Amino acid sequence: MGRWEPGAGDRLREAALALYIEHGFDQTMVADIADRAGVTARTFFRHFADKREVLFDRSSELEEKALAALEAAPATASTLEAVAAALFAAADVIGGDRELARKRHAVIMANADLRERELIKLAGMSATLADGLRRRGVDGTEADLATEAGSAVYRVAFQRWVDATDTADGLDLHEAIRQSFAQLRALTASG
Repeated sequence: MGRWEPGAGDRLREAALALYIEHGFDQTMVADIADRAGVTARTFFRHFADKREVLFDRSSELEEKALAALEAAPATASTLEAVAAALFAAADVIGGDRELARKRHAVIMANADLRERELIKLAGMSATLADGLRRRGVDGTEADLATEAGSAVYRVAFQRWVDATDTADGLDLHEAIRQSFAQLRALTASG
């Protein structure tokens, strides 16, 4: 496949993930990824700032869609309902391919620097959503608590979803988020 053919970004993502799984993140070089994808290293850098960004390049899209969903939540929605709407929008972005999510997650969990970057990206999304809640008139402390709780719900739900078998009660990421929120509500009601 020629380097100028469309889809280079997708080919680079697929090649990088395969190489990270085969050889490890630290042992994989940009030149290896470009070669596997059938493009030049220069083409790689047209799509990604570095080899980490192959794993995180959808973060901005995820954050934008989550914030848009939070802002579009009805004015009558509770703070946690608005956060849940944001998380469901995030699930729309990443929840369509569990196998891809599993592979990406395995690569990230195998590397301390990537785990740190994942947490930084999640913290950034929480801060963005908290700002969105404040613009809706939510008190600052409540906004922070709601988005941090939402972040915890998301992490627990995501882990449950990637760990689930494909036939496990038809669990999709949306349902895992719903169930995690229900468990959080039960915990806070009993505590």
